[in-house]
This record gives sequence, structure tokens and C-alpha cells, in this order.
Amino acid sequence: MVKVARLASKHWIVALVLFSIYGIQVCPFLEAQTPLQLLLPIVLGFMFTLLLRRIFCLRIERKAKELQVAAQFKLDLALFMFISVIVVTYNSLMFEPPWESNLKVIMGLSALGFYIAADLALLKEWQIALELEETQQHLAIQAQGFAVGRKLSVFAISSAFVLAGVIFLVINKDLEWLVMVGSERYPLPLAQRYIVTELAFVLAVVMAYVIRVIFSYSRNLQRLLENQNNSLAMVQNGQLDTQVTVSSNDEFGIIAQRTNTMISSLQRSTHSLHQTRDIAIHSLASLAETRDNETGAHILRTQYYVKALAEELKHQPGFVELLTEQNIELIYKSAPLHDIGKVGIPDAILLKPGKLDDEQWLVMRQHPQIGANALAEAERHFGSEDAAFLKFAKEIALSHHEKWDGSGYPHGAAGSDIPLSARLMALADVYDALISKRVYKPAFSHEKAKQIILEGKGKHFDPAVVEAFCRCEQQFVGIAAQYQDKPGQAA
Repeated sequence: MVKVARLASKHWIVALVLFSIYGIQVCPFLEAQTPLQLLLPIVLGFMFTLLLRRIFCLRIERKAKELQVAAQFKLDLALFMFISVIVVTYNSLMFEPPWESNLKVIMGLSALGFYIAADLALLKEWQIALELEETQQHLAIQAQGFAVGRKLSVFAISSAFVLAGVIFLVINKDLEWLVMVGSERYPLPLAQRYIVTELAFVLAVVMAYVIRVIFSYSRNLQRLLENQNNSLAMVQNGQLDTQVTVSSNDEFGIIAQRTNTMISSLQRSTHSLHQTRDIAIHSLASLAETRDNETGAHILRTQYYVKALAEELKHQPGFVELLTEQNIELIYKSAPLHDIGKVGIPDAILLKPGKLDDEQWLVMRQHPQIGANALAEAERHFGSEDAAFLKFAKEIALSHHEKWDGSGYPHGAAGSDIPLSARLMALADVYDALISKRVYKPAFSHEKAKQIILEGKGKHFDPAVVEAFCRCEQQFVGIAAQYQDKPGQAA
């Protein structure tokens, strides 16, 4: 990854400078060397290991993603320890330094390597997470994953040892120096200032690396928590087509994995409930249709007519908030129940082939209220939130015979007092009745049905719904052709 390689180069350069200064401050042997003697093995070691790093990183990229972060951390730490071996070997061959000087070199480079390896590993983890999110893939959680608690413990303990060890080495070197030169050459106040300056430098370097690693870890942790919370928020809002990206081989990865399992289980349960709901709706609608002069295909056609009108209207001013995707789906699913109230009408009236008399017509006009009452009872029992489709089903059943000018039934509602779902069904139901053959009339053509609907604009139908119908009329034609009554089924 380009960003990791670029950051690694910067880390190597900074570490080279810091180690050179560190060597002078904690090791009298290194302090006594000329700049060339001091820098030659350090520069060569850093350059050689940076080249090695690029070669080995290519091999790491071919590993499974869940193994790459740990492999890169081990590589970077090993390379810094290898630098210490190069410097110690060179100095031992050329100058024969005391063993404590070699120990200081190994400790200093190992400390730098630990922090740099941790920072680069965290960046690698970040980039892998981004790649997984873009490709919608997940890490395969390993049983030997590095637990969060262990990560924090190792980092805290290592930092404590590094800080204590380096401070001890600095103080020890300065005390040796003070004893060796004596207070006559360097007055105690001046010597004190030198010692405090060196301690401040070492503390500043260690704290800078600690803060850097903490910042990188916090960045990764924040992303993990944001992904988890965003997915849970979507699930809370009913959007179950989401997954939490499994991007870390630790407890957070396990939490993400189990969250995805939970979401998948919810998807299956919700799908099963929706299927049960749809079966119940169509069963009830079919029961009503079998007692009427309508056909089963009428249910499907009016469903799709209503959906086509809603999809056409949803971007128009005044309809955006009402016709959300969720509401359109609920209106579509509940549309088949528009005539459920006909179950409560006596057969002598419902199936009468001729014209109804005034008394019979009054009974017939009660079917919207009968249907709405039955659905309202179901809504009270299940709750409007647990069965949201019942709200729209009740609106459609009660008001789909209302007219825009107030001349409809059962309550003479007018204009926008008629629920939008019922206004959509009013046009859909009339259109399907017009193009369907009945015992008392032939099937009208689409153009004839369209003409009648246009004549009812502003009277029978909502003008906006009629305009939507005109824009999507070819969809109506296609729906009618796709869901035709079977031979012998026309009423």
C-alpha cells in the first residue's frame, strides 16, 4: 500500500536522526566518535533495511488480509532489531566498544522499532478496513487473533519499560560524565541544565511516539464503532440490507461478525413475517372477490396500478413526504383489501345481476365502513406500529369510493380530506372496472377508459392523480395485458 510505504520512509528518516542524537546522549562511546564513524553504520543500516522492507512487504501483500497486519508489525520490529545488529557488529569489529554501549544501541533501536511498527501496523489495518468496505468483503476471524486487552497491556507495559530504561541510561551516562569531568570544569548548575535538557529530549521523543500510536489506534477504533453504530441505526430504522464490515481480527471483529449474523437472522424472520402478511392479505382479498363479480386478476391489476401512480407522484411537490419508498410498499401491499367489506354484504345484494333498488344500494354503500371497521379492530389488536400496513388498508377500504368533489360515499369526504392512498385506489379501481368485461357491459378500450377518467378530473378524481395517470398510462396498458383474466373468468 502506497500510504504505508510513504509513512515508513518518513519514519525511517526521523528514526535515523533521533537515534543519532540518542546515541550521543546516552552512550559515551558513541559520543566520542567522529560524525562519519557514528553515522556510517547507522545510515547504511537504515537504507539497507528500508530496501528489505519493500521486498518483504510485497510478500506480505500476497498473504490473506487477516494475517497482513501482524506480519507487517513483526517485519518492522525485526528490521529495527536488525539495524541494531548491524551497528553493534560494525562498532565491535572496528572499535571494540564496551558491552553496555552495545546494549544501549539495541535498546534504543528496539524501542524506536516498537513504536514505528505499531504505528505502521495501525495504518495498514485502517487501509485494509477501507478496502474491505469498498469491496463489501469481510476478514475471516482467526482463533489466534490478538485480543484488545492484550494489545493495550503490551503497549502500556512496553512503554513503561522503554521510558524507565531510557531514562535510567541517560541518568547513568550523565552521572558517569559528571564524575569523570568533575565540578570544576562544569559547575553544578550548568551540569544540571545539561542533564535536564537531555532528559527532556528523551521524554519528548518517547511521549511523541506514544501519542502518535494512541492517535492512530483511536482513529481505527472510532471507525470501527462508527460502522457498528451506523449499521445498528439502519437496522433500527427497518433497513436490514446492511452489514458491518469485519475489519479487525479481535473482539471488535467478533462483535461485527455476530452483528451480521443477527441482522441475517432478522432478515429471515422479517421475510417470513412479510410472506405471512402477504398470504393473509391475498387470502382475505380472494375471499372477498369470490363473493363479488370481480376476478382474482383484478386484485393484482389494481395493486400494480396503485404502485405505478405512487411511483409517478413521489417526486412531485406535495407528495415527497407522503410517498416514501416504505409507504409506497405498504400501500401496494394493502391495496388488495380495498373491497374486504363486501364480505359483510348479503349475497342477494352483492350478486344481484340487475340494478339495485334504493334500499339495496344503501346496504351496498356500507361495505367501505364494514371493511374499515374490521381492519380497525385488527389495528387495535396488533397496534399500528406492529402492523403498519393496516393503517393504509383501512384508509383504502373506507375511502376509495369517495370523490374529489365530495359526492362519493360513505362519508362524502372531499379534496385532500380523502387519504392519498384512497385517491390512488379510486382511479385504479375505476380504470380496471372500465376495461373489464361485466355481465352488464362490454370491456372498454384503454382510450375510452382514459377519456372517462379525464372527464372525472376534479370531480371524481384528484387532478394530480389523473395527471400522474396520463404520464404513466402505458404502464397501465402493460399491467392490464400482463394480468388478464383467464378464459371463463370474466364476470
